[in-house]
Amino acid sequence: MKTLRTLPAPGPLPEESGFLFLLVRRGLPIGMALAAFLAAAMHSVGRGWWMLAGVGALAAAWPSFLKGEAFLRNRAAILRQDGLWANAIRPLAKWLGYEDAWILSFCGHNNRRTRESFGTRRARRALILLPHCIQMARCKAGILDDLQACYDCGLCPVGDYMNAALLNRWEGRITNRSHKAYREAREYRPDLIVAVSCTDRLLKGLTKLPEIPSYVIPLALPHGMCVDTDFSVPHLVAAMESLVEPRRPSGEIQPLRKEGIA
Repeated sequence: MKTLRTLPAPGPLPEESGFLFLLVRRGLPIGMALAAFLAAAMHSVGRGWWMLAGVGALAAAWPSFLKGEAFLRNRAAILRQDGLWANAIRPLAKWLGYEDAWILSFCGHNNRRTRESFGTRRARRALILLPHCIQMARCKAGILDDLQACYDCGLCPVGDYMNAALLNRWEGRITNRSHKAYREAREYRPDLIVAVSCTDRLLKGLTKLPEIPSYVIPLALPHGMCVDTDFSVPHLVAAMESLVEPRRPSGEIQPLRKEGIA
């Protein structure tokens, strides 16, 4: 039988640079631009075309430098371009055995820019999206219909999230299908999404909802895909406290505690 979970206090958000993704996303077009300008300097024939190619390559790299308000204003277009790069290089990364590292680097680059964008002006209408697989497979609590149906037995992260959500009055959804999560997000119209999922679904979600700023947290898969998955609840709490305006009412509100076990 699993031991009860101990929830540590949330700390600062981890530093995420997305170095691997930027090495390709920014480095490749800049390298192509330098090569084109060098060719223009060395060859008079077709110099104008070489210069045009160099300027085009620099234009392709430019969106990767935008941050803050400039990033938020152009987020949809930037994420579509970044998504093309992420999906184009993914087969090569998979062949080299770095698929998860590549996707997590893409997510880290997105998270860093999202943090910079909401560093001074926090989100006021945030939505948390969680996958149903964080609930133990043998648990019968109907959390899809009502989160407070959770037994709060301490054996999976659902109870930890439920108590944090009740205490802080967070808006969240637990879904068992990606398309349902996208629909919930579009209907709620948040100014920030904090999403937890496996790496494959994080990449898909960022490219499917490029118009909504998102901060993403990867799942741990101790038993494989979609079975008794786990995630860092302190990481989620730190993200909400750092990026979102607090909604906790004045006074002490006790989290809901329910007797029972999964």
